[in-house]
Amino acid sequence: MSSTNVGGAVESSGKVASHLHPVGSFDVGDHPVPTGREEIWRFTPLKRLRQLHGDAAFEPSKTECSWTAPAGVTIEAVNGEQARALRGISGFVPNDRTSARVIAEVPSTLLVDVPAGIELSEPIVVTLNGTDSGITEAAHIALRFGAHSRAMVILVHEGASSMAQVVEVSVGDGANTSVLSIQDWAREAVHLSYQEALVGRDARYRHVAVSFGGDVVRMNANVRYAGPGGEAELLGLYFVDAGQHIEHRLFIDHNAPHTKSNAIYKGGLQGQGAHSVWVGDVLIRKVAEGIETFETNRNLVLTDGCRADSVPNLEIETGEIVGAGHASATGRFDDEQLFYLQSRGVTSDEARRLVVHGFFADIIKKIKVPDIEARLLAAVESELAQTVGSNPSSGVLT
Repeated sequence: MSSTNVGGAVESSGKVASHLHPVGSFDVGDHPVPTGREEIWRFTPLKRLRQLHGDAAFEPSKTECSWTAPAGVTIEAVNGEQARALRGISGFVPNDRTSARVIAEVPSTLLVDVPAGIELSEPIVVTLNGTDSGITEAAHIALRFGAHSRAMVILVHEGASSMAQVVEVSVGDGANTSVLSIQDWAREAVHLSYQEALVGRDARYRHVAVSFGGDVVRMNANVRYAGPGGEAELLGLYFVDAGQHIEHRLFIDHNAPHTKSNAIYKGGLQGQGAHSVWVGDVLIRKVAEGIETFETNRNLVLTDGCRADSVPNLEIETGEIVGAGHASATGRFDDEQLFYLQSRGVTSDEARRLVVHGFFADIIKKIKVPDIEARLLAAVESELAQTVGSNPSSGVLT
């Protein structure tokens, strides 16, 4: 990938100077099948991926796709040269075999095209409903937001599937956009998703990842900038049950000056063998003077037998920044909160429910779509029904 320059202010290269992000290439042959010893794969249970990380055949899709969109928005499946022209609109260059195969082998692209200047009051909703987890399939989705547009796209994943997926997001200059990706899969689903955004000059981009279902869900949510002044907010909410593996990996590439990013991910875990992984990496390049960034991951452990891996990283190549930091915490219920509620007549079970709702509430309230907020609160309530009365050992979440 050749370097580009926007107003003399952007540094972009295929050779990303990050130990967590190998050099990218569109050539599938440049990416060997991972063994699990690689840094970017060491947490992932490869044996449960149905060879999506390797050379599983991408079979004809059994996933049903439907959508609703306001007037003025185009949603269509495109093929041939039109599909190939959309590969890389986010600046995405594959850094593993799976994503390289998706870009090279998937013949069609689902394009969501939001014209420049349009302001939508209702979200665009795209639903992917898997009907057969026994086949392995792949998908490429392109979300293109025109300059100074204002819109939200909600991607809903449900049903049963074994899917490798690349979602590319192009945010035009001055746009204000949101992408909400909901992974509400059936228990047997496997999902490897790469969601990459290119944020234009003075644009605002919000990505929200919500993961509840599936056997193994692994999502990479990445951001880079096409010009100064861009802002990115990455939010995440996940609930991991017994035997599930849910993994979120973030890479924010501050390759332009006076850009901002903020990442907040929160997760709950319950049941034997529940495993969450969060890896957040922020690269601040030499050219990225005057940037601000912070990343936070918090995990609430509800029962014994769970494991939460949390790895925040900052890679800084210039000291001329406004601020940069990260925080990570994993723990159980706060005894003081529970005692406060119970001392006022709230039962033990209800006190635990209130604490968990409060833990997730700040993320859910940021979505600002009443139907989705209600759906997520109901999902949290359903998860809590599994642990109420189990009386897990206590501790303090800092």
